[in-house]
Amino acid sequence: MSHLSDPIADFLTRLRNSYNAAKTETVAPYSKIKAEIARILKQEGYIAGYEIISTGKFPEIRITNKFVNRAPAITGLKRVSKPGLRRYVGSQEIPRVLGGLGISILSTPRGIITGREAKKQNVGGELLAYVW
Repeated sequence: MSHLSDPIADFLTRLRNSYNAAKTETVAPYSKIKAEIARILKQEGYIAGYEIISTGKFPEIRITNKFVNRAPAITGLKRVSKPGLRRYVGSQEIPRVLGGLGISILSTPRGIITGREAKKQNVGGELLAYVW
């Protein structure tokens, strides 16, 4: 198994590629952060569902993609904070994605939450990704 320097970017790329290829599901290696990102995507309506498969040697996360009128529910994914350049924002600096149509995903002391939720809880953190 190869070593990845940025597993979150790999996860988002797998998701983006499967949507662009009109696949019904995406499989990626499991981690707690990826499961939390999948939980947020499900909660916000960007994916149909996800499950953690632990039957093989390494656990995996399987995401069921969501399509609306044959168009993907996710039109864009962007990794913001990278291992080479971390991006942290305060609660007042959380950016709006596409004028409020998209979501930002943050890693905060209260867990991985959306930008909207972080503003409500008045907490900042590392800006992981934008989804729209």
